[in-house]
Amino acid sequence: MENNGNFTEGKVLPLLVKFAIPVFFALFLQSLYGAVDLLVVGQFATTCDVSGVATGSIIMQTVTMIISGLSMGITVYVGQKIGEGKRSDAGKAIGSGIAMFVVIGFIASVVLVVLTKNIASLLQAPEEAYSNTCDYITVCGMGTIFIGLYNLLGAIFRGIGDSKTPLMTVCIACVINIVGDLLFIAVFNMGAKGAALATILAQAVSVIISVIIIMKKELPFDFDKKYIRFNKQYIIEELKLGMPIALQELLVGASFLVIQGVVNSIDVISSAGVGVAEKVCAFIMLVPSAFSQAMSAFVAQNVGAGRLDRAKSALKCGILTSLCVAVFIGGFTFLRGDILASIFSKDTLVILKAHDYLKAYAVDTFLTSILFCYMGYYNGCGNTFFVMLQGIIGALCVRTPLAFIISGIENATLFHIGLSTPASSLMQIIMCVAFMIYLNYKNKEMTVE
Repeated sequence: MENNGNFTEGKVLPLLVKFAIPVFFALFLQSLYGAVDLLVVGQFATTCDVSGVATGSIIMQTVTMIISGLSMGITVYVGQKIGEGKRSDAGKAIGSGIAMFVVIGFIASVVLVVLTKNIASLLQAPEEAYSNTCDYITVCGMGTIFIGLYNLLGAIFRGIGDSKTPLMTVCIACVINIVGDLLFIAVFNMGAKGAALATILAQAVSVIISVIIIMKKELPFDFDKKYIRFNKQYIIEELKLGMPIALQELLVGASFLVIQGVVNSIDVISSAGVGVAEKVCAFIMLVPSAFSQAMSAFVAQNVGAGRLDRAKSALKCGILTSLCVAVFIGGFTFLRGDILASIFSKDTLVILKAHDYLKAYAVDTFLTSILFCYMGYYNGCGNTFFVMLQGIIGALCVRTPLAFIISGIENATLFHIGLSTPASSLMQIIMCVAFMIYLNYKNKEMTVE
């Protein structure tokens, strides 16, 4: 059934899945950026280059998560305005978002380039891979503005119920990234620096293509060039929704940076192993991540239209579908994660370390199937402060301290250290369920009154 980006009518499960599938493939191809970097580096460069890309990509992933969190504010706000039928407000919100993200991208670029060495030292990059890490962060840092604009444009498309256009643009960019990796790494022997250059080039092309499409596409909102300005009213509303998510992503990313730092202090093999495992993790978490993003857009429109019943139905459908997939993905990762790790490295010791760490993520696939859907639901409802709160508690009160404590235990393996992640997810799920019970009780009281 063609819904033209309207989620307020029709059967919930088919609409949600139909929207989530292109989101899934877009996320898959986006994850392929970093994965191909590591794959080509692992095959044509040194273990130090692998460690450099692994460590550097974690900081860039954190930056991307923060920017993506901010862009979620635009997805939710635009989705709500479209659900309310306010085309002009949606267009002005997008224009303000563009102006804001250009500035954010520029500031982030300056900070990353200036503080490259400090960041590499903070991450305890192994001495042998220190320069490789700096090269990767510097080059990626110079192109951060493209990362910001890419996430903004993706947020706009999702807000209007279009998940196919971002898939098409990221598909083209991914091909460019693969060609760039092979050229810069395999042919010109540029190592970590070449991997970063290929990634940024791909993001830039993706932005250009997205802009061309959005200029020619028939849109469900009014838009004019004069809308691209700093409109205080819309920026405040977008930041109110996006800042809590961005702060949560920052602290969650920081907790994983701490874990990477702990592992880096062990040896370069463990560092490379965890880096490989993180790349594999980006793929095994794609289904819950896709449902989380799809859920936000779906719920935002229905909340704007006053259809809370459909929003709750979407949450149930998302969790059940995601869990069904997790049975296969989680099981295979736990038993044969070495096969997945071997795609990104030819070093036997690195593969063994990666598999050991991946066993913990295999457990987490079941928990994130529930957690990510709840987060998408609450983001779509506008409860972004709660999403931030549960994320902060999980990162700072569970994941980070547990990683430190376990790493200090004699004979602790990467699997044991990795268990801090599913422990955090479990705590966050408990909080999400408790918050849902509270909201239902509050709504009942308001109905009685």
